[in-house]
Amino acid sequence: MRMKCTEQHQPLVDPVLTPITMAISVDSKSVAIFAGAIAFRLLIFLVFPDIPEFLTRQVEISTPISSFKRLQEGLFLYQHGLSPYDGGVYHQAPLLLVVFEILPPALVFVVLDILNAISLHSIADDLRTTSPRFQKLDGSIIAAAYLFNPFTILSCLGRSTSVFTNTAIIQAVLNAQSGNAIRAMFGLAIGTYLSMYPALLLPPILLMIYNGKSQFTPISTSIISYAGALGALLATTAVLTSGFWDFLVSCYGAQITVTDLTPNVGLWWYFFIEIFDSFRDFFIGVFWLHLVGYVGGLTFRLQNQPHFVITSLLGLFAVFKPYPSIADVSLYLGFLPMYQHVLPCELVPSFFITIC
Repeated sequence: MRMKCTEQHQPLVDPVLTPITMAISVDSKSVAIFAGAIAFRLLIFLVFPDIPEFLTRQVEISTPISSFKRLQEGLFLYQHGLSPYDGGVYHQAPLLLVVFEILPPALVFVVLDILNAISLHSIADDLRTTSPRFQKLDGSIIAAAYLFNPFTILSCLGRSTSVFTNTAIIQAVLNAQSGNAIRAMFGLAIGTYLSMYPALLLPPILLMIYNGKSQFTPISTSIISYAGALGALLATTAVLTSGFWDFLVSCYGAQITVTDLTPNVGLWWYFFIEIFDSFRDFFIGVFWLHLVGYVGGLTFRLQNQPHFVITSLLGLFAVFKPYPSIADVSLYLGFLPMYQHVLPCELVPSFFITIC
């Protein structure tokens, strides 16, 4: 992909303005968009319950690490005093079990979608670049594009738990842009705890915090905050379940070694169902090295454009992570419209076409 123009992002955010304040300051048009999105989702959940049940079984929406059906099985074991990781079916974080033991699933997923849209609205409103092509974004349009994206709707109705990871990533970007390092690191830690791969976003998130300098925090403090938050989340496993090692093997080990070859839309599954076992370990290392390699290259080359680096990495993750789904694509497409001024610079928009 060849580019003819470059831009530098300089988030212009009032240091006193918190993310909560930014999220609340929406106009009537945005309120109508949010209300319409809520009504549509609740209508499907309540009036056509067979549709969510059908979508939950589709491989484009549910993967071994994001399936709501598997979460229900883990919840059943958890409620009966057994380890949710018995049987090797459940590969998700135990905190999700607590959430769905208390709250109705439909409400949880609708609220997460609206929270993501409000956060993207705020990110778009405050995004600035030095490119002459850039025009101030209308946050309500960005929010509407996210909420009424078919991939977003299907992920919500299919109850893919990848939506939780998407929310954590968006909150990390929102707080990093506003200069709140502690909240950004906590959001990224939640994403890492849930799905592991958001840890690769740590370098560009740190760059965004450092370049913004709204509330300057030493990088070392940010890293310590991230490690501390992640450690605290991992420590909850010992309280919620009796087997911390079972959690590590089932949740993170399954993603690292790709032990569950249930059909999905990912490249990893297609490749590893055909490969001989003697070559498996080698190519797992190659695939992970390929994915991680983008982080250092993009972050170093575009260090003055961390927001664009994050957007690009989200697109790459949607293709090259071990268990991708359309929820990952919906997250990438939530950020992509913020760079509508860049798309005409592409001679061949091949990367966008590949993701879609």
